[in-house]
Amino acid sequence: MSEITKHALEASLKRLLLQKPVTKITINDITEDCGISRATFYYHFKDIYDLVEWSCHEDASRALEGNKTYDTWEQGFLDIFRAVEDNKPFILNVYRSVSREQIEAYLYAVTYQLLIGVVNECAAGMRVKDEDKRFIADFYKYAFVGVMLDWIRQDMKPDPKQIVSRVSSLIEGDIPRALERFRTDTA
Repeated sequence: MSEITKHALEASLKRLLLQKPVTKITINDITEDCGISRATFYYHFKDIYDLVEWSCHEDASRALEGNKTYDTWEQGFLDIFRAVEDNKPFILNVYRSVSREQIEAYLYAVTYQLLIGVVNECAAGMRVKDEDKRFIADFYKYAFVGVMLDWIRQDMKPDPKQIVSRVSSLIEGDIPRALERFRTDTA
């Protein structure tokens, strides 16, 4: 029942974001729209921004399901774009409000999940320190999120497939090469 209630609160928030900015939405607005008590809201979330963060993580988990490998990272990255695009009013509203950091943190977290899976897969059989793997994933995470933030600032108009294709062309083979540079088991 708990997950159903959380998803109902998320749906109410997203409906309300079609009408007004997140800074103008109250807990009361959400609970009235959802048909639950304020106490029930506070049982699940500490405030609206906690609900926003949870919603972002839920969308991210769905977007990345099964696409964290070297062979599927492009689809995973495209799925992140699609998840953002599917929630365009929500993302743009939150991004343009005082909680821009939450969207950025969401994008950093979901992109890191994608990239660390790819890095770990490419590092199989190599001795590479975990801190070096994290560094490689972080490096690409910042590049990927920078591209996504530009896309969001452009009102999500450019075609995500073209963006992912261009990123792929730019970095093809770079992660395995980076791991080779950080190997500790070479002569």
